[in-house]
Amino acid sequence: MYVSESAVDVAGLQSTGSDRRQEGSASAARAVKILPVSQLTPTLSAPGAPVKKSGRGVLFGEPGREKTWPETLLPSLGWMKAYKWRDSLKSDAVAGITVGTMLIPQAMSYAKLAGLHPIYGLYSGFIPIFAYALFGSSRQLAIGPVALVSLLVSNGLAPIVDRSKEGSDERYTELAILLALMVGLLEVLLGLIRLGWLIRFISHSIISGFTTGSAIIIGLSQAKNFLGYEVTGSSKFIPLVQSIIAGWSQFKWQPFTMGCVFLTVLLIMKHLGKNYKDLRILRAAGPLTAVFSGTLFIKLYHPDSISVVGPIPQGLPGFSVNYDFSVASKLLPTAALICGVAILESVGIAKALAAKNGYEIDSNQELFGLGMANLLGSAFSAYPTTGSFSRSAVMQETAAKTGFAGVFMGLLVTSSLLFLTPLFADIPQCALAAIVISAVIGLVDYNEAIFLWRVDKKDFLLWLAASSFTLFFGIEIGVLVGVGLSLVFVIYESANPHMAVLGRLPGTTVYRNALQYPDAFIYHGIVILRIDSPIYFANINFIKERLREFELHTGVSANKGHDVGRISFLIIEMSPVTYIDSTGIHALKEIYHEYKARNIQMALCNPSPRVMVSLARAGLPDLIGNSWYFVRVHDAVQVCLSLMQAEHPSGENNSSPQPIKRASYERWTRHDQDGHSAPWRREASRSDPERSSLMGSPDGAI
Repeated sequence: MYVSESAVDVAGLQSTGSDRRQEGSASAARAVKILPVSQLTPTLSAPGAPVKKSGRGVLFGEPGREKTWPETLLPSLGWMKAYKWRDSLKSDAVAGITVGTMLIPQAMSYAKLAGLHPIYGLYSGFIPIFAYALFGSSRQLAIGPVALVSLLVSNGLAPIVDRSKEGSDERYTELAILLALMVGLLEVLLGLIRLGWLIRFISHSIISGFTTGSAIIIGLSQAKNFLGYEVTGSSKFIPLVQSIIAGWSQFKWQPFTMGCVFLTVLLIMKHLGKNYKDLRILRAAGPLTAVFSGTLFIKLYHPDSISVVGPIPQGLPGFSVNYDFSVASKLLPTAALICGVAILESVGIAKALAAKNGYEIDSNQELFGLGMANLLGSAFSAYPTTGSFSRSAVMQETAAKTGFAGVFMGLLVTSSLLFLTPLFADIPQCALAAIVISAVIGLVDYNEAIFLWRVDKKDFLLWLAASSFTLFFGIEIGVLVGVGLSLVFVIYESANPHMAVLGRLPGTTVYRNALQYPDAFIYHGIVILRIDSPIYFANINFIKERLREFELHTGVSANKGHDVGRISFLIIEMSPVTYIDSTGIHALKEIYHEYKARNIQMALCNPSPRVMVSLARAGLPDLIGNSWYFVRVHDAVQVCLSLMQAEHPSGENNSSPQPIKRASYERWTRHDQDGHSAPWRREASRSDPERSSLMGSPDGAI
């Protein structure tokens, strides 16, 4: 990509020495063509050129055709218009009812985990489900109460409300509902201003470690329902274990035995349903089986030693927007944390499900849908909800086609609130605890830890730090440490980018990392460098330091061409450079002047259009010279080799620095009007037989 009016022939050098003339005449070949560079002007397109429409939605940028405002705000309109009643209705009904039977006992269990009455779990599985069916973009995501968010609610509200005081339960419930409102507002805001990408700075190892630590805390918090005595409510491992040991004298074997039986049944049914396609209904039926069996046992035998849920209000929740914002500032960190979990878990699940089912979703649109579900749910006594791993997996396994599956799930919860709540009064607490423990066991991701230890020790340390700090210092500290470590590693990798000296692979015109390919040719007098990152203020000093190291390395390890005794050219491969800021541009100018003072010419290869525009606006093409911009590294190497052969026609070793003569350069880059092969090619074929075999290739490679 060599700059000129047209493709340039590298020709015109007159070789000296009768022996070279004789050998060169036998290896004549056509002149080498250098591809012309484009985009050396500050504009990317010509004035008046038609602009291609992106096809993105009005607000959220979802790929596809241009969407109307109603379709953007209500993604459900898209699948409603194309709904195939005969093909999809049965699948959606079966999936919705199946997951609904799983949701009802889980919702009550997770409400207890959050420190709320079980009815609020059912309320949270009512309006939010219908709201998400309208505003959400995923067709298989099952939202509602989940274990991790329930633990975050309990952990966030416990320091604010003293549960030992009279009337504290009502206050606690009010704040949980307010928390749902705040989470919804944050999610809607992040979705509208398209800031969902911020969460990408948290690595998967941090998420896995945090989830593992939280799962252990959740499991230990349910011990009180298994052991039959009170355990101190805490989000830290050591206080929980100390409390369990301290109350051991109050141990009751009856709830422990019943809880262990239920847990065993749940795990067996979950395993069978997950591993055997014909038995997949067992996975969804497990929680309902535990609740039904436990209730039946209580109805028949009335054991005094096993605590039960107690009376549950019958009927739908009322509409209320009477919020108390006096403690909103104290709830904001918890709301932000729950919002982050929603982005990490729900959006990730939704994208995976969309990929499996052949459609696309936008992260910001999905975040907006989750926010609307929490906003509307808070007006009907719901606490924060998000997407569920386990229920979404069952939704996928039962072949849900559209958001109508969520509607059926919501209708089942509605029917339960209207007609079945009196039956829930005798559900054993240990059965609900077994449901929670069986759900969170899968979140203890020890397989990921083993994988990280084997693949990347750095990520394993991140996983270990996140899980350990979550376990021993609490969820908030665990999240802060995890996010902080993620940012530290992001900054470190960004400020210390990968750079490589390139060499030509034998028999090709391809240039690759010389460390990765030891047989690659490194030419004397030429440093070919690739920068594998954006160039900006944080990494420019590192890049300049590495430049000096690579210059010395190339001088020692060069293995091809005539040894001219010094470095004459610096070629920078810029195709991986996606962005360059003003500091980077100033640094390139400094590097150019520094090398020019040492009689070293700098060349740039294949900068992207965005980078090229920045360079052009800063005047870099005029400073370096338009003729020193190339499409391919090989084009730049051809010119550099030609110039060095012109300066050292006998291949002598000249260690004294000499400037490249402009007249020689112009002679090298002149067209061979007569079409004769350039004499320098004969010299090249003599000094490098392999290059001679490549001279006649269609792209003019040498």
